[in-house]
Amino acid sequence: MRADLSVLLQWVTLHGLIVMLGLAIYVAASHTLRQRRNPSAAIAWVIALVLLPYVALPLYIVFGNRKRMGRAQAPPPAHFTIQAADTSSPPAAGSRQLASAMGLPGPSPYQQLNIHENGDQALQALRSLIDGAARTIDICTFIFGRDGLGDEIAQSLKRRARDGVRVRLLLDGLGAYLSGPPDLKALSAAGVQTALFVPPLRSPLRGRTNLRNHRKMAIADGDWLWCGGRNLASEYFVGDAASSREKPPWIDLTFDLRGTLALQAQQRFAQDWAFATEAPHSKTVLSADAEPRVRTSKAQLVASGPDQADDTVYALLVSGFFASRRRILAVTPYFVPNPTMMLSLSLAARRGVTVDLVLPEKSNHGLADMARHRALRELTAAGARIWFLPRMIHAKAVIIDDEIALVGSANLDERSLFLNYELMVAFYDATDIQRFAQWIERQRDASQPYRAQPPGLAREVSEGLLLWLAFQL
Repeated sequence: MRADLSVLLQWVTLHGLIVMLGLAIYVAASHTLRQRRNPSAAIAWVIALVLLPYVALPLYIVFGNRKRMGRAQAPPPAHFTIQAADTSSPPAAGSRQLASAMGLPGPSPYQQLNIHENGDQALQALRSLIDGAARTIDICTFIFGRDGLGDEIAQSLKRRARDGVRVRLLLDGLGAYLSGPPDLKALSAAGVQTALFVPPLRSPLRGRTNLRNHRKMAIADGDWLWCGGRNLASEYFVGDAASSREKPPWIDLTFDLRGTLALQAQQRFAQDWAFATEAPHSKTVLSADAEPRVRTSKAQLVASGPDQADDTVYALLVSGFFASRRRILAVTPYFVPNPTMMLSLSLAARRGVTVDLVLPEKSNHGLADMARHRALRELTAAGARIWFLPRMIHAKAVIIDDEIALVGSANLDERSLFLNYELMVAFYDATDIQRFAQWIERQRDASQPYRAQPPGLAREVSEGLLLWLAFQL
């Protein structure tokens, strides 16, 4: 009996030491690295480290780091003065002021905006960009499919590399393997330069494997940008006709354009490339000659992620929701917002702003579908309108008061807004904003309204656990 008690005391002592070690590591990392973690996420980590330190501590070391890895935030230009917020100003003006304060590059000219109505148009535009490049092709994607579509693009990149075009392909280190391991050797043998962004098993960035590059862009010659939500795999363009059960393509949103904005995107790609390859990066300075002398539309490149000093996309969205006056029109495949974003949307709906949110009735992530219902019930109670599209929609876009359209790769969930490297474009031209709005409205018109159902106890508990743990850590 005494021996059993001695063993128990030793185990309790060892457990206590491990708990203390885990909490010490958590506190030291949070303080030293200045991590700005959501309070519920912090509570979840602490409880896990106390109750299950043997599991939670290794997970925290591998996945828990949210340190920002970018350069220090640049001060505003000398001519820029930060003024008190003007609540009477339109959302677009406030967004531009906020973006400048966060050190984002200013709006840049673009021409020939082409919004792709479907996967066929998006694929044709991508083919034209690759075939039309004279000097350089830079492509960044989260998934590069080992399927018919991926193979076609790979062959095109090899052919252009043999033509003497410099071709660089940047793949996320984890996303690249979601549809099978990419054949990087064959690409490299043909002259295509390839790189994996933070590969989990051989990353030089220990503790940061949870930070994924979710940006999608293709740039030709620093003048032609193809961008949006589509990964380079069959389901995003043409569907899957090879399987026993033919699957239609997902509905997604991409666009291409020309102009100085594309050169800015190439600069963004070059920074990501230098980070992934650990190579020196020389910044391209945009000369005055790059600016057109005639009046053109302007848009702003909004990069978000650990390489930024602020959560840029999140800040612009929340600020825009609070400042909205007439309507908010959004489409996203996954909707798991944090409390502040929920508050901004709910208050907008309650003060009479028309809030329309288009979602897939069933997405490709079941946990996200389960976790979204608490937010959807709260929004509908506030007066917002939720629409379920019977097909999978993967588009990511938000229109605020027809004065700003944010379009790109970021979902309205905490992984996209706080962990992933994302890329959005903020459009300010009224005509182009209306074109994006009409695209979303066509998806809304094909959808059915969401009807909130009172949840049972089991549903409430399961949703709470998912929101507290799975989508916060």
